[in-house]
Amino acid sequence: MSALYDTARQTFADWGVDTEAAMARLAEVSISMHCWQGDDVVGFEAKTGASGGGIQATGNHPGRARTPAELRADLEFAYAQIPGSHRLNLHAMYMDTDATPDRDEIEVAHFAPWIDWATDQNLGLDFNPTFFAHAKADDNLTLSHPDQGIRDFWIEHGKRSREIASAMGAAQGNACVNNIWVPDGYKDIPVDRMAARSRLEASLDAMLVDAQPHMRDAVESKLFGIGVEACTVGSHEFYLGYAIRNKTLLCLDMGHFHPTENVADKLSAVALSLDEILLHVSRPMRWDSDHVILLNDDIFAMAQELVFADLLDRTRIGLDFFDATISRTAAWVIGTRNMQKALLRALLMPREELQTAEAALDYTKRLILTEEVKDLPASAIWQEFCDRHSVPTGLALSSALGDYDASVSGR
Repeated sequence: MSALYDTARQTFADWGVDTEAAMARLAEVSISMHCWQGDDVVGFEAKTGASGGGIQATGNHPGRARTPAELRADLEFAYAQIPGSHRLNLHAMYMDTDATPDRDEIEVAHFAPWIDWATDQNLGLDFNPTFFAHAKADDNLTLSHPDQGIRDFWIEHGKRSREIASAMGAAQGNACVNNIWVPDGYKDIPVDRMAARSRLEASLDAMLVDAQPHMRDAVESKLFGIGVEACTVGSHEFYLGYAIRNKTLLCLDMGHFHPTENVADKLSAVALSLDEILLHVSRPMRWDSDHVILLNDDIFAMAQELVFADLLDRTRIGLDFFDATISRTAAWVIGTRNMQKALLRALLMPREELQTAEAALDYTKRLILTEEVKDLPASAIWQEFCDRHSVPTGLALSSALGDYDASVSGR
């Protein structure tokens, strides 16, 4: 224990905050880090190379992972810089196999190297069917497509993805979250939204009809995407109702709402009707641009709501950003650590005193407290947390990230 931490610990104790309890609680939170930051959402299917579906990673920073082995090496480095035990969020397009199955032919064997690696690394796995970057998604319609044959293709892909997720969950001994997002929508104003949404609902029902152990289904909405500016079939309202009726998780992606909406505010609202929530933490800049998350007000508001509403045990925290203008491994590390820093700061707030003031309608005291705690030495607690988990901070972290980036720049 450093002298700096000891002083900070006492300062927080004066405010009635137990720093040891805060760090212990943070260590229990596993964040699901997304594989697609490491290769710009390209994947490892032989027949595709473009992301599509309103998804675009911009930039050409050197070092993009080109193979599963390179991606796993990058992930191992990134996890080694992040305190705690975490998860990997894998997309179906990241299969590791010499075979060339189409999306409706994928099997757990095509992901066996990922399962073995995750077991060896003591990482949990989450999964996502890939409903974009495919010839049968060129119309920006998949599960809601008017063509029954195309819908059947994607329904089968979804069924097989759920089977794979269940196998992953069985192998790791805890539930794998299988998150369903489709890019379906219209560039210009449609005349029959009901027909499209009815087809999407029926397709989802067909996908989810068979119970799968060891996994949990999640559904994810979006405000709009490139090429579907006029109407997104799977809107927030659509999926909120679907998740409540079918008892799935609801995925709230911070980039999938209007820029003026406070996504943190939605947590307590939907938690009253849902058992669990899935978060995709991102940083939209004017639109769903998926920038690396910063330790800013939006992230802190999300973390505070999770802590103060007692939602940490009911919320799966995942990340979703992809930036090809900077080191991809550094993006993983900085983004994940910023989510942890936000959670730690929320855990270090005098929660009981704040809630008591609000319940007494003493908004002056609430304001005083929320502003004064910003000056408390949270950075010293973070430093101690990282030291205990043997991961670098400050200049040492900067050096490690720079050295690794240089080592892979020749790819």
